[in-house]
Amino acid sequence: MHHDDFKFEPVPGLPEALPDDEHILWQGRPDAMRLAREGLKLNWVLGYFAVLTIWRIGVSSTTVPISEAIWHGVPFVLAAAVAALLIITMAYVQARSTVYTLTNKRVAMRIGAALTMTLNLPYVCIANAAVQQRGSGHGTLSFELLGDARLSYLMTWPHTRPWHFARTQPALRAIADVAKVAEIFAEAAETRVATPQVTRVSPGADPIAAE
Repeated sequence: MHHDDFKFEPVPGLPEALPDDEHILWQGRPDAMRLAREGLKLNWVLGYFAVLTIWRIGVSSTTVPISEAIWHGVPFVLAAAVAALLIITMAYVQARSTVYTLTNKRVAMRIGAALTMTLNLPYVCIANAAVQQRGSGHGTLSFELLGDARLSYLMTWPHTRPWHFARTQPALRAIADVAKVAEIFAEAAETRVATPQVTRVSPGADPIAAE
């Protein structure tokens, strides 16, 4: 029987129904294998175990025949396989539980496997965006937030721009056709920021028009 862990969502990937003046422009989620390689550093982990395996065989070959020394590297190969399986499983779970959404007003990110949360990033709160594209067209679209806005790197990882700890930058990781998604974001953000926003004030106060 098909089971949807997020059946309670009125709109997939969003915690509540959209207002009448807001609509979805794009939705997607990370590619699990690319998230494993790019976000969870699968290749680095396998490279580490490969170095350990070669080192162990090299050391053993100084005291025993090479045919026997090769067997001394088998435990490291098995450890690498277990580590790879764990990382790929984690990436699959993360990808399955993630939904990235671009609307005409904001970026929404439903993230988290064990503890699910939704980040809402209005375009007026985003200072800059950066695109990192791979040869396949997959890549990462990250957002630099305005002012004193702060996010926890640990709470939002791996949906963050790598190595930006002091000012965490939330990111759409390992998404397909990232250039097209970046274009959709740029057009929507430009339109949104250029639209005057009116702020309600109490009677007798000076009217204030937001940007």
